[in-house]
Amino acid sequence: MRGLIVITALIGCYPVLLVSALWPAPTLFGLVAAASYLVECAAPHTGRPLPELLDRVHLGITLRFAAREGAALLLVARTAGPDSPWFVALAAGVFGIHVVRAAHTGLALRLRQMLSRMPVTTRNLDVSRLRIPKMPPRFLRDSGSVQFLFLDALPVLGAAFGAVHAAVGTGVALVAGVAGVLALIPYVRRATPLTDKARVLEVVGEQVRAYRPEVILYFSGTTAAAYQARMWLPTLERMGRRAIVVLRERGMATHLEPTTLPMLCIPSSADLMSFRALFSAKLCLYVSNVGRNVHMLRIPTLRSAFLNHGDSDKEASFNPFSRVYDEVWVAGPAGRDRYRRAKVGVRDENIHEVGRPQLEGISTQGPRLPYRTVLYAPTWEGWSDDLFHTSLITMGPRIVRALLDHRPALRVIYKPHPLTGTRDKSALRAHRRIVSMIEAVELARSKARHPSSAPAETACVRHLIVTGREPHLYDCFNECDLLISDISSVVADFLASEKPYAVTNVSGMAERAFHERYPSTEAGVLLGEDLAGLAAFLDGEDTLARARIKLRSYLFGPEYPDALTRFDANIERVMTSAGGPASSGL
Repeated sequence: MRGLIVITALIGCYPVLLVSALWPAPTLFGLVAAASYLVECAAPHTGRPLPELLDRVHLGITLRFAAREGAALLLVARTAGPDSPWFVALAAGVFGIHVVRAAHTGLALRLRQMLSRMPVTTRNLDVSRLRIPKMPPRFLRDSGSVQFLFLDALPVLGAAFGAVHAAVGTGVALVAGVAGVLALIPYVRRATPLTDKARVLEVVGEQVRAYRPEVILYFSGTTAAAYQARMWLPTLERMGRRAIVVLRERGMATHLEPTTLPMLCIPSSADLMSFRALFSAKLCLYVSNVGRNVHMLRIPTLRSAFLNHGDSDKEASFNPFSRVYDEVWVAGPAGRDRYRRAKVGVRDENIHEVGRPQLEGISTQGPRLPYRTVLYAPTWEGWSDDLFHTSLITMGPRIVRALLDHRPALRVIYKPHPLTGTRDKSALRAHRRIVSMIEAVELARSKARHPSSAPAETACVRHLIVTGREPHLYDCFNECDLLISDISSVVADFLASEKPYAVTNVSGMAERAFHERYPSTEAGVLLGEDLAGLAAFLDGEDTLARARIKLRSYLFGPEYPDALTRFDANIERVMTSAGGPASSGL
């Protein structure tokens, strides 16, 4: 709705500008022109792909600005005459503004291309010898040069006050534009040496060799999947060996949490496989099964171990691709059993139980608030229907509605999977319905001016929608008393809290068969599509506490020694093992 209003306001300004210019009505022209610039500023912030939509119907931003400038020229022609020298100056100046914008765009693109051609980028390594220049301000490095378009506001709005003001405004805009172009030139000049591929690789290689990495954490994927690597960074920081992070997609480092670990981004497979500075490492850890893993797997001196990004009963936790690694590291006996049952070619002797060190900060105590908190954390729809475990589409809105309507009042924390809606847009629509429901309740609560205007039990409850990095999933665990989730690592990790949980049975499988196929659900309440068990889960007696403690040991291994100690022990086993890497499980 908001996007439709912006589009209507934006397009509706132009007929009025044309009529007021031909009339002429300078005051009306100035007011409408000013309003159109305000709408232009608001358009990118509508939360919808509005600019892309306008581009598709041939109403792109350059055309819109040119149309406004044309209307200003018409106004000056009608008020001062086309033979006026001020009209000529305005016409030439408007043309000059676009020339200046083109020059800036060329320089900004050149700067982007030079930086994007760097064979390797780094973080937490001293590469001062490369003399990488500081990035210019955002408006200068924007290759779309949108800010330069807004310079025409000076002559366009000036036209409402007369031809002289319009011509003077054009001159000021040209001076500002030329100054911006000149300011960008030094940045482009200083970035030129970065196109020397051999030198960049040499300088970075020297720093990596000086660091002498022993363990590599390798990650390739989309920005939405960055959490898969992010969850392992604190663990690698705490272990006793020198670790380095190797990424493949440019800009991925900005989507990871701040870390003291050195990071490399090497997009080219050829550059990665020939980057000998990494050859001092003995172990490479992989957190997801993606095609680009093969580039690192081809380095013969590295032993490979698959960590995964979660320990769950999903098919991803026993993917046949896992047999390409020398070792597969699982949290506990449950992970080993998954591979045994799946019979995907991973040898039992190549499976090692290392615990889940990330779970140490999860509390077994509830938030101790005067009301109970329920975390609803559905998984995403998966890459195919065979991997479809999400309750979001068929059950999600009804689950959240039941939680919001429950009496006594509950606090709801809703945290969907980061990849929600990637494959199935109905999941995205269900997500938006849930967000709207929670926001409506919050809006009603905020409108209650006095405690007496709303029930005391609901006035203090503030629900939470979590779609970004913060709060972290484990922080949500600590802020809730109960969990409702799907088959995923969320269920397994939540067992570290020993709190009650419910798992959705999206497929409608018989309860016994469901528990046999998905062992992490054995100590939880099963929710069918009719939600028949939800009321008992929320209000009934907790009879599964002992079962949860037993299942926790099965999923994550023994409590002593702790998970980080076991993880470190496996690192040391590889570091001190004699000979080269073991043969693959293929």
